[in-house]
Amino acid sequence: MAEAGPLELSRLNRAKVAYATHRVQFKDVQTLIMGDAATPHAGDLLLARVGRIGQHRRIELRNGRRAILFEGDEVVLCYGNRYAPDQFEAYVPGDLGPCHMAAAGGVAGRVVAAHARMKPPTEITPLGLLGDRHGKVVNLSRYALRPRHSHLKTPIFAVVGTSMNAGKTTAAASLVRGLSQAGYRVGAAKVTGTGAGGDVWHMTDAGAVMVLDFTYAGHATTYLADDAALQEIFVTLTGELEAGGADAIVIEIADGLNQTETARLATSPLFRERVSGVVFAAADAMGAKAGYDWLVRHQLPVAAVSGLMTASPLGTREAAQTVAVPVLGLDDLASPERIEQVFRPFMSGLRAARPGPQARQADALAEAAVELYA
Repeated sequence: MAEAGPLELSRLNRAKVAYATHRVQFKDVQTLIMGDAATPHAGDLLLARVGRIGQHRRIELRNGRRAILFEGDEVVLCYGNRYAPDQFEAYVPGDLGPCHMAAAGGVAGRVVAAHARMKPPTEITPLGLLGDRHGKVVNLSRYALRPRHSHLKTPIFAVVGTSMNAGKTTAAASLVRGLSQAGYRVGAAKVTGTGAGGDVWHMTDAGAVMVLDFTYAGHATTYLADDAALQEIFVTLTGELEAGGADAIVIEIADGLNQTETARLATSPLFRERVSGVVFAAADAMGAKAGYDWLVRHQLPVAAVSGLMTASPLGTREAAQTVAVPVLGLDDLASPERIEQVFRPFMSGLRAARPGPQARQADALAEAAVELYA
């Protein structure tokens, strides 16, 4: 049976606590739950001891610092499933037996497959699930933002792509930069993927007034999430950004259009109804053509094609010959002039972004939303 014993605060304070847990109020954590009957679920917090160091030699802490791992370190992670074709495939195990740190942002799971370039995953030994004073397991969902009722008139631009590492985050950050430079208050969100702070910091540095990811909606990862969960994440994050004063929203959808959760969300009536324009990121011209055709076939409003491919003038020219939308490099996406030229037709619902009473009110809301980052 599962047993809950007291957890000393000093022990918790000494542990390296991962980014994926950043929403958790650790004053709630008072017990350690062990035993054969302690069954982990996605989003559950655990205390673990680091064993053999493998691919992940560092852990991203709650504040974004990437701390070096040593064998014997105690770490606080979240259980989660991981889908990363360029790294690991991992699943929440059915017990508290030895498993792996499947992502540097703090995802624990049992790795079942890895890209050939990867080293073996870093091994961990779970010491127990973290519980509250009643012995109830602490799960990220406890700290999820509440979905806001919103008619969402703010335009949403979604960045999707062919695969992991197709240039989606860089394209999204460049689009955030261009919209910000054009005078708009931009909110940004990573709607699906694996919990990590890098994308959040990137879009923050690009000029977004508020940046959220699915951890704010109570998920360490979104792999194997059902349709209801995916759509709730979408609604929660975009509604929060609108309430925080954004008058344009940029969202990134992880992995590629062949990935199950990405495809299900992108083809949902909700996505089609609420997304104003789509930027498609690809690593090469053929991928750009295939993705563009996929989006058109599913009646999604493609605004532009971008991604890693645009680092090559030849690749850019090839793509431009096969798609009926602009092919934009990072400088184009970051250019306020190109933003007005390419994206203005997709902004019919955009509120005025110039100084005035409405702008001052939105800025006050954005400042109030800073507490989300605490």
